[in-house]
Amino acid sequence: MQKPLEETPQKTLTDAKNPIEKQHNLSICIGEINTLMVMRDTDYGYFLEAKDGSEILLPNIYVMEDEMPMGSLLDVFVYTDSEDRPVATTKMPYAKLGEFGYFTVVDYKPYGAFVNWGLPKDLFVPLSQQKEHFTVGKKYLLRVCLDEQTNRLYATQKIGKYFNRDMKGLHQNKTFEAIILAKTPLGFKVVADNQYEGMLFDNEIFETLRIGDKKKVYIKNVRKDFKLDLSLQPIGKQAKIGEGEGTVLQRLKEADGELAFTYKSDAEEIKKTFGMSKKNFKRTLTALIESKQIALLESSIKLL
Repeated sequence: MQKPLEETPQKTLTDAKNPIEKQHNLSICIGEINTLMVMRDTDYGYFLEAKDGSEILLPNIYVMEDEMPMGSLLDVFVYTDSEDRPVATTKMPYAKLGEFGYFTVVDYKPYGAFVNWGLPKDLFVPLSQQKEHFTVGKKYLLRVCLDEQTNRLYATQKIGKYFNRDMKGLHQNKTFEAIILAKTPLGFKVVADNQYEGMLFDNEIFETLRIGDKKKVYIKNVRKDFKLDLSLQPIGKQAKIGEGEGTVLQRLKEADGELAFTYKSDAEEIKKTFGMSKKNFKRTLTALIESKQIALLESSIKLL
């Protein structure tokens, strides 16, 4: 099977060295990263403990004795295994509880589908949580949820009820990470910060986007219908020329120092070559000319 986008790269919770002192979890939380204390070694693996004394197994496959001394605090992700028992892992899933991901269907049953979310046990999508018939091998944008009665994690395609309608504290140029949800006639519908519904408009997009892509976005406008107009570039005076300058200089180097572009060049050609709007391109040219990095000729720009 072709490796899905969300599987590259697969990281573990031990990849990053966090200089901040760890905060020991009061209790064990399913679907989240937990910081637990290594308490005892058994034939099956290490048992980790929360402050309230509750314990969970970290199977041998994830144990690295040299990096996990007894009494140390360890970051682990907690979910339930094939027998619905809570278990810890040092692997990071593609999305945690309350987050959205673009998952590949690996199996389908009369009662629901199973998707690959980066852990040994696939994530279940109940039939009642599907808006369409799922197809094995196809990807779907889903949210990770928790059944509080059974403590089982599951995924849903019915995401509308999870959007946050509280717009307090939101303002222009506030940044979020967003995941591309769907293509619409106006642009791309996105989920920002795993909680806000937003839109990126076609006439402001200067790169190729795909469903499931994760992008840094900027708030352009907070709408009265509890949705956000978003942009891939900073708005107004906070817009940064620096990145654009680097792009123009790189394209010039690739073209042996000269390109047939000026302030009057076609907007579509600018978008195709530099991945920016004509307005930003003109602003970038001015900055590069004033800093004496390029020269503007009659029908081209040239590196100095």
